[in-house]
Amino acid sequence: MRTRLFGSILGASMCVALAGVTVGVDAQQQKPAAITAEQLSASAPNPSQWLMFGGDYGAKRHSPLTQITPQNVGRLVHQWTFQNGTQNQFETTPLVYDGVLYVTGLNNTAWAIDARTGKTFWRYRRQLPEDLRVCCGPVNRGFGVLAHRLFMATLDAHLVALDSRTGEILWDIALDDYKKGYASTIAPLVVKNKVIVGVAGGEYGAPGFIAAFDPETGKRLWKFSTVPAPGEKGSETWEADSAERGGAGVWVTGTHDPELNLVYFGTGNPSPDFHGDDREGDNLFSNSLVALDTDTGAYKWHYQFTPHDVHDWDSTHVPILADLPIRGQQRKVVMVANRNGFFYTIDRTNGALIVAKPYVHTTWAKEIGADGRPVLLPDNTPNDKGTVSCPDLTGGTNFYPPSYDPTQRLFLVNVRETCATYFGWKQDFKRGEWFLGGATQRFDGPQGTFGALRAIDPATGDRRWELKYPNPGTAGVLTTASGIAFTGDDSGHVLAVDGKSGKLLWNYQMGAPVHGTSPITYMLGNKQYVLVPAGSTLVAFALPDPPR
Repeated sequence: MRTRLFGSILGASMCVALAGVTVGVDAQQQKPAAITAEQLSASAPNPSQWLMFGGDYGAKRHSPLTQITPQNVGRLVHQWTFQNGTQNQFETTPLVYDGVLYVTGLNNTAWAIDARTGKTFWRYRRQLPEDLRVCCGPVNRGFGVLAHRLFMATLDAHLVALDSRTGEILWDIALDDYKKGYASTIAPLVVKNKVIVGVAGGEYGAPGFIAAFDPETGKRLWKFSTVPAPGEKGSETWEADSAERGGAGVWVTGTHDPELNLVYFGTGNPSPDFHGDDREGDNLFSNSLVALDTDTGAYKWHYQFTPHDVHDWDSTHVPILADLPIRGQQRKVVMVANRNGFFYTIDRTNGALIVAKPYVHTTWAKEIGADGRPVLLPDNTPNDKGTVSCPDLTGGTNFYPPSYDPTQRLFLVNVRETCATYFGWKQDFKRGEWFLGGATQRFDGPQGTFGALRAIDPATGDRRWELKYPNPGTAGVLTTASGIAFTGDDSGHVLAVDGKSGKLLWNYQMGAPVHGTSPITYMLGNKQYVLVPAGSTLVAFALPDPPR
């Protein structure tokens, strides 16, 4: 497959032909030092850097920076704008290292950008086949990084390594055959000299998996199938041959506990999405959180949020790790605000449930029982006449990342108060074709339809505060040690919110919503920047320079 890399539009560049690849390199680009595994695993990340999707291995999206405070955030001013040259929106989390931003975008484009000015150093664009099978937009959620290598998953189900100094392709390997319905939009998780990724494809019935690769060669080191093969643990939860088209994709980045040597990933819905009569059983490991041995990919434990899901409530959420005092005992936990409308705090050593409580209006389950299973309410199974359930298809929240503020001990997440009518019907399966078995139609439920930023106490599941929006949004959250939460609303504003009270402190109209991602922050010299992806732009903000 032919791939091309385009030089910077800005600045002088040179071109070098390399085996079907064209490389454009800005002669002015600073050449960064190699990023080490020790830097990635540092318990106190360097505030001038943002080296992975979640900010750290626990995915807290919490920055130690304090220059921008609740008292001065209202003085933030625009520093620069970068436009990606398309009409489509970013869903990426940029990486920051040595003053350079590494950014992915639509159709596997990517850039190295000066973090001070927004100037482009190099640009990459993959030449993709025309017959892709992509569910929900040709997006990408970001790079992983190690040494001088940037790792990107692609829409045609490949994993590529680029040289961070030039954008040159170092290797390119296939994860699976995109013609079966596979794609990959995930930001790779780089752990212990492994690049760990998952695949999308549940809407096409493609059975999901998580796999680890050697960062120097691209050789596959291990693979865990989220739909078990016959005879494997969990295979008994699929009726007849239904696992062969089982779905359970993995398209959101997981987290890592170095002490336990475990990685944690959420999995997607079983296929078909809305018709479950031909796949009776719990359908493991769909709609689950799975804990795997980092070195081997061996199964350690799982927790299934929605057994036998028929509402398309993927559990591909960012699982956040923290150590919390709960009922007088210090616990190692993983926290998930699930698409099904319940918030969960789980013991990350063994998968035992600690807290489960609705965080939005839910009508499909009364509660989560002592055995960890939902206590179902009647008349919620989709059929050809339609049944009403809350939340809707998109869920109480979705793949956009929440944040955890360890000072306040609060889990912050953008939520959606929604309901829908769900329809289900039998559908014949054809490999590589859309496979839903139904449809949905949203409507206003008794609580209305709106969005909110909510702060949840993970020790109890109780709500501490909320900031309401007129419409449901799709923005992630960033928190800082100064007590600010940065997020966005559906009307196109980036927001700064007081992390203690939920009071709105500042907003700026971006011209497009912050969608599927969140702001990040970094320090360069003596200035703290807040970088916001929104629509087709990246916009940097900072406090004004003091007068001379």
